[in-house]
Amino acid sequence: MAWVIYQLDLAAFANAFSHINHAAYLAFMFVFVLVLLAADSAAIAHVYVRYVCPVRLGDVCVLRGGSYLASVVNYHAGQAWLTWYASRVYGAGLARVAGATLLNYATVFGSLALLAALAYPLGGHRIPWLGTTLLVLAGAVLVYVIVLLSKPRWVTRIPGVTVLFEAGISGHLLALAWRLPHVVILFLGMWLPLSFFRISIPLADALAYVPILMLVGALPITPQGVGTRDVIALKLLAGYAPPHAAAGTVAAATLCWAVSLTLIEVILAPMFLVFARRLFQRAEQLRAAPTLVTATPTK
Repeated sequence: MAWVIYQLDLAAFANAFSHINHAAYLAFMFVFVLVLLAADSAAIAHVYVRYVCPVRLGDVCVLRGGSYLASVVNYHAGQAWLTWYASRVYGAGLARVAGATLLNYATVFGSLALLAALAYPLGGHRIPWLGTTLLVLAGAVLVYVIVLLSKPRWVTRIPGVTVLFEAGISGHLLALAWRLPHVVILFLGMWLPLSFFRISIPLADALAYVPILMLVGALPITPQGVGTRDVIALKLLAGYAPPHAAAGTVAAATLCWAVSLTLIEVILAPMFLVFARRLFQRAEQLRAAPTLVTATPTK
C-alpha cells in the first residue's frame, strides 16, 4: 500500500473518482456481488451434496453470505468460518467439511490457473514472470494428480483429505465444471467496472490481464488483495487509461472496486448471519427431537 500511495497522483485519483456515475457503479457492484454469491454457492453446494450431506442451495447461500464478514479480513478467513459453521449446521464432522473446503480450494485455484494459462498466448507472454508462474502451477498440478492417483499412506492419514481421494480425477473435473461459472462471473465483475473509469480494455487483452489480477488478488497476503492487486494493475493497465492521468485512474478503479466490494459485503453479511443463526437453531431442534420423551400421565 505504501508503494501504491507513493506512486499515486492524488489529484488524478480524486479526479477519476469524481467523474464516474457513482449510483450506477454501486448498483453494478451490488448486482455483481449477488450473482457471484449464487454461482459460488452452487459450486459449494455441489461438493457438499456429493461428499458431506444433502444441502439446499438457499441454505448454502446464507452460510456463504454470512462468511463475507470474515472474508473482509481475508478470503481464507471466510472459508475457515464457512467450514466451521457448516459443520455445526449440518452436524457433519469438521474434518469431513474441511475436506470439502479443500476440494473447493482446488477448483478455485484450478480455475484461476486455467484462465491464466489461456491468458498467456493472448498477450500474457509479455509479462516476464507469468511464464515462470505457470510452470510452477503446472508442476504443482502434476504433483497433486500423482498424489491423488498413488494415495500415499502418510497423506491418507491426514483428517479430511479422504474427500479428495474419494473425488478422484473425475470428481475434481466435475467440481471444476461447477466452479467455472463462478470464476467467469468474477472475471466479468473485475473487467466491466473498469469502463466506469474510462479504462477501455478489449476482450482479448482483458482475457490476458484480468485473470492475472484475479490470481494475485487471491493470494493470502492482504485483505481483499488490496495493495498487491493494485501494484500489478498499475503495471498492466496503465496503457488503457487516459494518458494524462493513467496511474491515478487505474488506482482509483482498483481501489474503488475493492472498497465497494468490501462495503457491500459488510452490509449484507449481518443479514445473512441472522439467517445462518436460524439455520443452526433449527438444525439443533431437529437433532434434539428424536431424544424427546413424552411422559405418560399415571392414574
